[in-house]
Amino acid sequence: MDHKKELKEMYKEMKIEAGVFTMTNTQTGKLFVGSFNNLKRLNGFQFMLKTNTHTNKVLQADYNLYGQEAFEVEIVEYLKKKEEGYFDEKKELEKLEQKWLETLKPYGERGYN
Repeated sequence: MDHKKELKEMYKEMKIEAGVFTMTNTQTGKLFVGSFNNLKRLNGFQFMLKTNTHTNKVLQADYNLYGQEAFEVEIVEYLKKKEEGYFDEKKELEKLEQKWLETLKPYGERGYN
C-alpha cells in the first residue's frame, strides 16, 4: 500500500472527538478559545489562517504579522459523552466552551474572542 493511501486510511480510522481548544499567540500571550464537534476540523481552522481567509480579522492580522510559528494549539478538554440516555452533544459542547471562555477570558487585550 502506498504511503498516501495508508495515511488516508489512518485518518478515516481516527476516533471522532468533540472538544475545546485554545490557540495562543506566544509573542503577545493573546489567545483564542474555540470548539469543534469533530476536532479533526482544527486542520481546516489552521488552513483558513494560512490562506488568509479566517473570519476572525484580529486573529488573522496577528497570524499574518507573527507567522504560524508564533501560535500554539492545545486541546484543553474533550467532551465526555454520556453512555446512556439522551445527550445533546451540541448543547453540551457549547456549555463546555462557555466554561473555558469564562475561565480564560480571552477578550479585548487578552484574546481574540
